[in-house]
Amino acid sequence: MNKTISCGNMTDEPKVTTTSTGKKKAEFTLALNRMNDGADFPRFVAWEKNAENIEKWCHKGTKLLVEGHIHL
Repeated sequence: MNKTISCGNMTDEPKVTTTSTGKKKAEFTLALNRMNDGADFPRFVAWEKNAENIEKWCHKGTKLLVEGHIHL
């Protein structure tokens, strides 16, 4: 199973675009604090209704809990 749950703050405004097929896509980065020291800054992509909600409600500094799977 490939599942991740991440909680962090948005580092910038989300970049929301619409694909050629009409689907909304939101790209954003979260700052995830490590337990000991430092932080990680993974990029996330949300689609369709989730992307619309991110566009409407989320801005730089918003704390998000994201559940999804990892694509390399």
